[in-house]
Amino acid sequence: MAEPIALHEKAAENLRFIRDTMERAGSFTAVPGWGGVLMGASALPAAWFAAQARGDVRAWLTVWGIELVVALVLGSAAMIYKAQRYSVPLFSGVGRKFALSLSPSLVVGALLSAALIRWGLALSLPGVWMLLYGAGVTTGGAFSVRIVPLTGALFMAAGAVTLFLPGAWGDAAMAATFGGLHIIFGWLIARKHGG
Repeated sequence: MAEPIALHEKAAENLRFIRDTMERAGSFTAVPGWGGVLMGASALPAAWFAAQARGDVRAWLTVWGIELVVALVLGSAAMIYKAQRYSVPLFSGVGRKFALSLSPSLVVGALLSAALIRWGLALSLPGVWMLLYGAGVTTGGAFSVRIVPLTGALFMAAGAVTLFLPGAWGDAAMAATFGGLHIIFGWLIARKHGG
């Protein structure tokens, strides 16, 4: 005959279940891990092409502009797929909070990019992009699983360092962050948080 489960063991098990349920209910879990991996994979050749175009600001911006569109399409498609797969609403509840927290940094990034280009400071853009993307991911990540704001903090740290590196290192820094960090943390999210 099996021994009865001790009351404190049953209570601890119930508390773990409740804590996990509340964390999932209060977190935006549609952050796409595999989408992050794909976004990172697309950033690596973009960084190479951008480095080849470094002397021509317009061509350099075109490469990164194309990469932005590719990454947005890949990330959005993966997010929609994951949200549908797990029946997570994208634009209500925590999904809405995630989007509203991420958006201001991206808007500021676009406006600041235009100003820096106008002032002839395009070499500063990689660091600025990493900082603002990281800020958006960190604030949006407050409504997601713990690894998301950590990813954002790493983007911010890399952006801060990149601002003070020689301008010629910008594309390598972009490959390391928008490529490498997306691949690593995308894989971790996919593995631990369902794709």
